[in-house]
Amino acid sequence: QVQFVESGGGLVQPGGSLRLSCAASRSILTIYAMGWYRQAPGKQRELVARIFSGGKTQYADSVKGRFTISRDSAKNTVYLEMNSLKPEDTAIYYCNGDSRWGNGTPVTVSS
Repeated sequence: QVQFVESGGGLVQPGGSLRLSCAASRSILTIYAMGWYRQAPGKQRELVARIFSGGKTQYADSVKGRFTISRDSAKNTVYLEMNSLKPEDTAIYYCNGDSRWGNGTPVTVSS
């Protein structure tokens, strides 16, 4: 079964940027949809963005225009470029695909 390792999280000031990476243990070409989800303290896990095998992307309304999901199939890696970060983006960010989850990477947006 595929495994995912997220990286790139950290502490950033409001308005700043981060790029998250999700490295898969095998090819992601056959995975129908790769997604980034997040879970803030006391809240349910929610979809942030997904990229489908055909290249179509989907975003939560709260991140449209600020976040961009992409993939590098040669590196078996999916990225989440996050710009104009807000305190409400603070959460643990998880990678998902093929019904499997990574362990997450924390993002804190604070001054």
